Amino acid sequence: QVQLVESGGGLVQAGGSLRLSCAASGRTNSILVMGWFRQAPGKEREFVADITWISGSTVYDDSVKGRFTISRDNAKNTLYLQMNSLKPEDTAVYYCAARRGSDRSYGYWGQGTQVTVSS
Repeated sequence: QVQLVESGGGLVQAGGSLRLSCAASGRTNSILVMGWFRQAPGKEREFVADITWISGSTVYDDSVKGRFTISRDNAKNTLYLQMNSLKPEDTAVYYCAARRGSDRSYGYWGQGTQVTVSS
């Protein structure tokens, strides 16, 4: 089992920045990939970015490229999402997720953290 706890959400004005954190615990040595997803009111959950835990290889959705940076600290078992140049359309609940090497999809999710960007 892997447990994930997000933190760092809040209210920010458009153009501002926030950094989200996700602390992983449990069987973290089984993690292959970790990612960030978000869900805005009335919309489907969508992919934001992910990172391969060992190599650090990253993938971003086009909507956040150049503005968001995903990173991880293997020693602290912590995932980060640095969000710059925030827009009102970035408002959502942000979730971190983990996928083990033996799984085809993300099997572990955090509780989510609210990010609100005012115009």
